[in-house]
Amino acid sequence: MNEEVDLTIIGAGPVGMFAGFYAGLRELKVAIVESLPDVGGQVTNFYPKKTILDVAGFTNVSGQALIDDLTEQLSQFDQTILSGATVTDIIPDEDGYQIKMDQQSGFHTKGIVLATGAGAFEPRRISADLLGDDVADNIHYSIHEQDLFAGKRVLVAGGGDSAVDMALQLESIAAEVSLTHRRDKFRALEHNLTQLEHSSVSIETPYTIKNITRDVSGALSVTLQVARAEETKVITVDEVVVSYGFQTENKVMADWTIKPALNDQNRVLVAQNMATSVKNVYAIGDVAAYDGKYDVIATGFGEAPTAINDLMTHILPEKQGPAHSTALTLENGTVKR
Repeated sequence: MNEEVDLTIIGAGPVGMFAGFYAGLRELKVAIVESLPDVGGQVTNFYPKKTILDVAGFTNVSGQALIDDLTEQLSQFDQTILSGATVTDIIPDEDGYQIKMDQQSGFHTKGIVLATGAGAFEPRRISADLLGDDVADNIHYSIHEQDLFAGKRVLVAGGGDSAVDMALQLESIAAEVSLTHRRDKFRALEHNLTQLEHSSVSIETPYTIKNITRDVSGALSVTLQVARAEETKVITVDEVVVSYGFQTENKVMADWTIKPALNDQNRVLVAQNMATSVKNVYAIGDVAAYDGKYDVIATGFGEAPTAINDLMTHILPEKQGPAHSTALTLENGTVKR
């Protein structure tokens, strides 16, 4: 790609994808740059089967179904998606920015929306010191194919929403599901906790995993230890799903010519209109930081129109058309322009 666009969105997770769609409603020429091979961010790569409950309009929706719907929504507009590309530099010029990418030609943009999430991410893995020989194939950090767990005894380790949701997902297909956490209380939505209370999932708290070995039958022998104590117990399972969250980093921005102001967690500070400290550069989703921010997908969806509409007043002041979707019409399920 070697041309000019109105808007560059950096990051093609759910929030970046919706921003691309909304920018299409405003008839902006958009490039979306994503460092991963596919769109969808953490949802696609780590919890495609997770049930997402906090997106308006859905009783519940799996992560992958949400990404599929966002992909279909985005495809209504001819936005350029550059996947497998990392933005190596953003250089200001007289009327915008030059976007530089690794292994691809750069291009010019009038404005930028950062939707990079918390940056590069990796699941927090269980320490290799706790694993015996030949058990790695039965340790999982996401659930892509539920059939893998059908009829098996499964231990889920973790204390957040994802761990609770995984345990509830597996309850209907696994022979047995156990959920272990180092504290007695889980950090999950009240609705999920109520479902957990009325489920058949066996709760093993407050335990940490001391070791995982393979027994003579070929099953996994998991030794659980009471947190900060000597007491232990052993449970036998076939598969272990670890949901300890993610390790994230936003180091890529450190090499950019532009330097948006960051907080002490390396997230980008934004004003009420989602503008950063750099002219015509905005941030939305998990990468954006402000007082009272709650990091869920629904929050990022709401931030996208705020950022794009405000940005347009600066980069395309002549385009002050309708900002409400009710001013548009649908034809055969597609936005009519």
